[in-house]
Amino acid sequence: MTDDPSGPRTPTQQSRTEPGLGAPRGPAFLSGSVPSLPGRPVPPPDPPASPYVAPHPSPAPRPARTPRPLVATLLAAVLAGGAAGYAAGALGDTDPAAPAARQAGDLEGVAARVLPSVVSVETARGQGSGFVFDERGRVLTNAHVVEGSSEVTVELQDGRRLRAEVIGDDPAHDVAVLEPETGRGLDAAELATGGRPAVGDTVLAIGSPLGLSGTVTSGIVSALDRPVRLGEGGQRRALQTDASINPGNSGGPLVDDDGQVVGINTAIATLDQERGGSIGIGFAIPVGDAVDAARTIIDGG
Repeated sequence: MTDDPSGPRTPTQQSRTEPGLGAPRGPAFLSGSVPSLPGRPVPPPDPPASPYVAPHPSPAPRPARTPRPLVATLLAAVLAGGAAGYAAGALGDTDPAAPAARQAGDLEGVAARVLPSVVSVETARGQGSGFVFDERGRVLTNAHVVEGSSEVTVELQDGRRLRAEVIGDDPAHDVAVLEPETGRGLDAAELATGGRPAVGDTVLAIGSPLGLSGTVTSGIVSALDRPVRLGEGGQRRALQTDASINPGNSGGPLVDDDGQVVGINTAIATLDQERGGSIGIGFAIPVGDAVDAARTIIDGG
């Protein structure tokens, strides 16, 4: 792990074939019949076909069907950002008993709802992220973001800048709690403390990578309970995600597609120890572990 307080730590380790239209259909084109014209008798139907099957039979004509809007659907899915906006059942019949699929546009609403609770954290040594997590307006962040500081500055999404006291940290869990000078207008993010995400769930990472406040990236939960060295306490279990996490994201929330915080972004794997950046493998402290550590800090433990 690096000691860089400004970012996530690095673990030590044109041609197109149209669908077949089938044989001509209609009263004059029924199989085994001849068009009926005025004044001409209709001959009797052909005798039943022989049971003999040719060695190389021709394929039967494909029945008529209406092409489905596959290309438009896939394109919309790509432009919308992927899995959250594309239901696999969109190309087939809808099961009325199945729950409604979440639309990609819903992620815009999720981000808009969570962003007001996310802050940038500035110290004398660097910069990171955090989020309001309780009704008093206290902020949860990483211990390595505020390491060596007793007071920091937090910048809100509306541009306000507030002094905040570092009321305590837990380096073993890489968690710290900040108390801004006022809790007015600070709304807590909703925490997913009642359950755990599943592998494949859509998540958003929100924070201030490289000082770019209010940055939102999306991905999925890649793994659960991944053993990763975090803070000073040896290996800890962490959520793995492919949502882009970069220096400055540390301490920011990882939220699910209901807008609930499932973890605190804290570390990344990288191929370059000197110029670490996202390679699609990031780690977050599970929110339950982080909140337990925060409560112990607040209680003076």
